[in-house]
Amino acid sequence: WGLLLLAAALGGAAAARCPSPCVCDNLRAHVLCLNGSLVAIPDSIPELTKKLDLRGNSFSVIPAGAFLATPYLTHLDLQHCKVERLEEGAFRGLGRLVYLNLASNSIALLYQESLDGLSSLQQLILEGNRIEEIQPGAFGHLGSLTVLDLRANALVYLPDMVFQGLQVLRWLRLSHNTLHVLGSEAFAALPALRRLSLDHNELQALPGEALARLDGATRLDLGHNPITYVAEEALAMASLRHLFLDHASLQDVAPDAFSRSPRLRMLDLRENQLRGLPPLAGAGGLARVSLHGNPLLCSCLLRPFHSWLARARVQAEGACAAPPALRGRPLDSLKPPEMRCGRLRPPLSPSAPTERPRAASGRRCPRGCVCSPDFRHGSCANRDLREIPWDFPGDTRLLDLRRNAFGTVPPDAFPGLKELVSLHLQSCAIRVLQAGALRGLESLVYLYLTDNLLSTLAAAAFEGAPRLAYLDLDRNAFTHVPAGAFQLLPHLISLHLQHNAVRELAEGDLAGARGLRWLYLTGNAIGHVSPAALAPAKMLEKLQLEGNRLVEVPTAALRGLSALSELKLSRNPIKRMGDSVFLPVASSLQHLYLDNMGLEQISPHAFAGLGPKIRSLYLESNKMSNIPNMSNFTGLEILNLQDVPFHCDCQLLPLHRWINKLNLRVGATCGSPPEARGRKVKLSTTFQTCPGWGRGETGEANPETTAASKPSKKKRSGKSPARGFNKSRA
Repeated sequence: WGLLLLAAALGGAAAARCPSPCVCDNLRAHVLCLNGSLVAIPDSIPELTKKLDLRGNSFSVIPAGAFLATPYLTHLDLQHCKVERLEEGAFRGLGRLVYLNLASNSIALLYQESLDGLSSLQQLILEGNRIEEIQPGAFGHLGSLTVLDLRANALVYLPDMVFQGLQVLRWLRLSHNTLHVLGSEAFAALPALRRLSLDHNELQALPGEALARLDGATRLDLGHNPITYVAEEALAMASLRHLFLDHASLQDVAPDAFSRSPRLRMLDLRENQLRGLPPLAGAGGLARVSLHGNPLLCSCLLRPFHSWLARARVQAEGACAAPPALRGRPLDSLKPPEMRCGRLRPPLSPSAPTERPRAASGRRCPRGCVCSPDFRHGSCANRDLREIPWDFPGDTRLLDLRRNAFGTVPPDAFPGLKELVSLHLQSCAIRVLQAGALRGLESLVYLYLTDNLLSTLAAAAFEGAPRLAYLDLDRNAFTHVPAGAFQLLPHLISLHLQHNAVRELAEGDLAGARGLRWLYLTGNAIGHVSPAALAPAKMLEKLQLEGNRLVEVPTAALRGLSALSELKLSRNPIKRMGDSVFLPVASSLQHLYLDNMGLEQISPHAFAGLGPKIRSLYLESNKMSNIPNMSNFTGLEILNLQDVPFHCDCQLLPLHRWINKLNLRVGATCGSPPEARGRKVKLSTTFQTCPGWGRGETGEANPETTAASKPSKKKRSGKSPARGFNKSRA
């Protein structure tokens, strides 16, 4: 009896500690705090909790030691939480955690100690962030990790040994980034890797040297890369069985391209530009090759390949595109006499790309600095230097000069660094970046100038760095966008100008930035966006204007942005929203942030054109009493209506019904009439007096409980409905 009483007492104490926005299942040690208004990790989560789901909150920063009070966690879900930064030691104390999901946040950089303390972690999901760079050692403490998901980030470059410490990793997912530079030792520390996904990137050649380190990998995905040619012995992967090179730009493959991958069984070459192939005699174990979607010329020039298929008993999938008499004929149905030449000319094969010789690296390291030949990194951070040192090895890839006092970056400041990819100049009191300062940095991809004193940029400031793709100018002294400075940056993908003092986005400001995809302007003083200001950036996918002085949605400026998927207008003083304000981007928009604006009125047709593509909509902390009909927003994964004073009368009945049907926690509460104030719109009994009540209603006394207890008929990807939870509230 004593033990039973003690267990009951402990259970009661745990229930009493359940944070008020959360749902606690003490029997299974699960806690859900979904789609709420949390801005910090609750400090009253039961200590014995094993699974904690915090999706859809607003944490911004995960501070050091955030989960020290819950040391028994095994599963932690932080998707869609607007996380921008993981402080060093954020997950310290979670030695039992096996699953961590940080997908769909805004994390830009992984620091060396960001993931410290996760010694048991097996799955780490970082999909859909904006990670531009991974610092060496970031994964050094994850010795149990088997799956690492870095899909849909902003990676362009992988340095040597970047995955060091991942001794048991089996699947590395790097799809949907912008990778086009891989260090030769990028995958050197992955002895257990079996599957590597590099599809949907910007690789222009098969990265054979980097891939040769993967002796145990059996599947390689390289589809959707602009690779034009596979050279002799290009791929040396001893265990590789499945190779995907579909939807690339292949025009030719060398006969011995796969001779050093003897176990290759399946080769996917669909949707390329191949007019033919030579006999792939070096691929002795090949069983199947897929050639669907290629412009195959079934002439006498294809006979050697066709004969080899028969001799080697390789199954070929594909059909002829020419000559006209054979168009559409499957390859395996052809007979050699049918494959004639006549007057047809042989297809031209591009010559194999020649590898650029590596720069000499015999020079010494500058005095007081540290140079790592293994990583090809140089660092003079926090040395109180007044001038930029120049005596770095010529093969340096990453140069860290943060926290010095340079003041000015003179012309030709970085001689001999033709292989430099990433340059860190944060917090260096830089007022002037002189014309030609970056001259000679022909491989530079990342440039960090955060926390300096720059107020303008010369038109030739970026001369000599044509491959620059990521430019960070946050927290400087700009009062206007430095027009003309981007003319020399045709490959610019990401531009950060957050927390400056920019007052207007004017026509011509982004001239030359035709490849720009992500534009971050949060925390300025922008009161006007010219209708033509964004016209040069037709590929723009993300536009963040949070925390500015806009009084209306810049609808005219959105015209022509057919790829825009995320628009953030939070914390602008927009009081009223008229008809069709998002119509120019309605076909592409997926994430819309309209929170904390003091919004008082939304036109019934404000969301015209928007519908199933919208995945997340943030409307919390506004002042309107009703919202437009959104019944066609069938793809919603997040809807936040916290702190909106809804007037719960009969006009709100459609919203009440719609919310009841959603499998989401939206947080909508009544602000009036007085008898309904504070009640959830989903639960309010005010609507029972409305005409039509009872048609479409469930009839249960507690709709929320019913919705939570009935299994959903429609499966939703990535979401776990709160079924069967006992609600324990403080």
